[in-house]
Amino acid sequence: MRPEDLKPGVVVHVDREASVQFIVRPILFRIIRVGTARPDQDWVWMSGYQLNAAGDATERRDIYVQRSGLRPAVNRAKTPAGRTGSGPGSGP
Repeated sequence: MRPEDLKPGVVVHVDREASVQFIVRPILFRIIRVGTARPDQDWVWMSGYQLNAAGDATERRDIYVQRSGLRPAVNRAKTPAGRTGSGPGSGP
């Protein structure tokens, strides 16, 4: 991910591509702060919340990861009808 994509509120999928500490158990992570990162450096400190499958924060964490290994998380926002995300069968 580009440095400008990592900002507060963004949810990313963190797995072994981002850091060896997530080889066995990947996580969803909502960013609340990104450490000063120069565009020429791939490793970055981030503060935020680990999320469960429902998108609820379960733990506050600080992680050190490679930007190139982070992926945007799939939109799991709940709709007013109680369904999650968007896709087939979730239309109006």
